[in-house]
Amino acid sequence: MDTIIRVTKEFSFEMAHALWNYDGPCKNIHGHSYRLFVTVKGIALNNPGHPKHGMLIDFGELKKIVNREIVNQLDHALVVHKDAPHQMLNNIDQMFEKYFVFDFQPTCENMVVDIANKIKKQLPGHVTLHSVRLYETATSYAEWFAEDNN
Repeated sequence: MDTIIRVTKEFSFEMAHALWNYDGPCKNIHGHSYRLFVTVKGIALNNPGHPKHGMLIDFGELKKIVNREIVNQLDHALVVHKDAPHQMLNNIDQMFEKYFVFDFQPTCENMVVDIANKIKKQLPGHVTLHSVRLYETATSYAEWFAEDNN
């Protein structure tokens, strides 16, 4: 019988955001040191002649996917909602050359859903995304689980 296994890789990045039309201090541009945990599941390769024998996914392969799709994009970027007056950022090259305008409010909750959707599309066929946990602060995080979203 094949055994389902889960593996998790941790990532970190620095990102700034502002919450448009919010009624608290997070309406101002501010940054966080994000920690991202990506957990995938499946059956480890059982082929003694294969270089990936015993692995569900090479951690290096998972690292490439998450860095390409998430970390390299968001690290040291500013993220704002499309309804915020972001057009002015085009005129301040030095400080705002790396920013993204999202269709959604860039809360931790919405970002974890967006991250999960991006990663799911890039995984090899025998690997499925189990969960994504995104820490916005040392004590606050949002989670996405595949079992809740099928």
